Amino acid sequence: MEERSSASELVSSLRSELNRYSPGGKLPSSRALVQRFGVSPVTVSRAVAQLAAEGLVVTRPGAGAFRAEPRSAVPAPGDTSWQEVSLSGDGGPEVVPRTVDASGVLVTLAAPPSGVIECNGGYLHPSLQPERAMAAALARAGRRPGAWGRPPTDGLDELRAWFAREIGGTVTASDVLITAGGQSALATALRALSPPGAPVLVESPTYPGMLAAARAAGLRPVPVPVDADGVRPDLLEAAFRATGSRVFVCQPLFQNPTGAVLAPERRGQIVRIARDAGAFVVEDDFARRLVHADAGPLPVPLVAHDQDGVVVHVCSLTKVTSPSLRVGALAARGPVLERLRAIQVVDSFFVPRPLQEAALELVGSPAWGRHLRAVAAELAGRRTATTAAVRHHLPELALPLVPSGGGTLWLRLPGPGAGEPALVSAALRAGVAVAPGRPYHCAEPPAGHIRLSFAAVSGPAELAEAVRRLRTACDELFGPPPGPDGSLRA
Repeated sequence: MEERSSASELVSSLRSELNRYSPGGKLPSSRALVQRFGVSPVTVSRAVAQLAAEGLVVTRPGAGAFRAEPRSAVPAPGDTSWQEVSLSGDGGPEVVPRTVDASGVLVTLAAPPSGVIECNGGYLHPSLQPERAMAAALARAGRRPGAWGRPPTDGLDELRAWFAREIGGTVTASDVLITAGGQSALATALRALSPPGAPVLVESPTYPGMLAAARAAGLRPVPVPVDADGVRPDLLEAAFRATGSRVFVCQPLFQNPTGAVLAPERRGQIVRIARDAGAFVVEDDFARRLVHADAGPLPVPLVAHDQDGVVVHVCSLTKVTSPSLRVGALAARGPVLERLRAIQVVDSFFVPRPLQEAALELVGSPAWGRHLRAVAAELAGRRTATTAAVRHHLPELALPLVPSGGGTLWLRLPGPGAGEPALVSAALRAGVAVAPGRPYHCAEPPAGHIRLSFAAVSGPAELAEAVRRLRTACDELFGPPPGPDGSLRA
């Protein structure tokens, strides 16, 4: 993290000095920059690469870095207004909207402004990512025989077998397809299981990226409420009867955003209800490797003992490693597996082999187990600290469930949901970014919520500062909370 900051500072310094050099002029050597700025050669390399990516310098192997020639004038933008007519001109008797709303996804992908604490992120902070282990795995992977060749379209056999063992039960390597992360797998499953215009049952609230993928496929998400024990079987059964849907998407383990775990007595019911309806269950097992150290034994995935092919399982390495290690898996049985395979081949051919090889190197190394244990301990500590801080400093924000996995808290606002956008905006002004709750609902939400990430920040000190800033935002909207004796706190 410190090296990244040094690289950013060096980029700023070099950018401000570029006018000293004429176009084509040579910049100081890497050795000179190391000595002058007191940074490492890696930092210099990163800074020069950033300037090259911006088109400000040109690097020549063996010669050095040179100021780039001035860019030619940017041509006037063309007239693309015709696309509005073309993209909305869906003909046919059953019109399915094709607009794609990615706003709920971008909230957790976009970096906040400088100085703003990122409590809206969906990934581990870089300090929690196994950067050294991944770099070593990638280096070893690049030297594997055939590492840069074409992989099997279903994925490397060894990696498919590893995912099958991780899923457990009766799942075998032949049931598994390697995917480019969990989001890609979800999109493939939704397209495979429902035709455009069909209803798809989803948990409420649920992951905005899945809702966006469903709508992009022309599907109509229908909410089924969850409680502290996961989705309610009685409401799921009623939703199948009312809609005729043939797909239900759920996150049985550490549900996003509530953190709920599907209760043991409900697990078999969910699969049975779907089977009776002639429907599939898409099981998004995104957070299994984000379990907290004090969580206790985890339930096996729904797909592990599903012999009838009701469950289509989605999992990924991305959440517990890095946003850029986009390697995941789909597991399914029966004819649906061939449809999933066909869609994936048409969309992307295959997942790049070097990335699959690197994933194999990573999960097969001693560093993998150490990383999982470190993340489990760190997340448990952060959850405990954040929960205590929220309950003490933000008593007006209700916390219905303290999760035992994942990296976020789901907080309910006082009063109607209309105050949610105001609180998100006030928090940003106070210097902390939080995720609004509205994108997690596919229909009118019952109340206002925010999702607060404790996994995306640097550590306890930044978490404490984030809660302090959120308190400032709440004071702006709701006023100070009452003290223990009922009087207003100073």
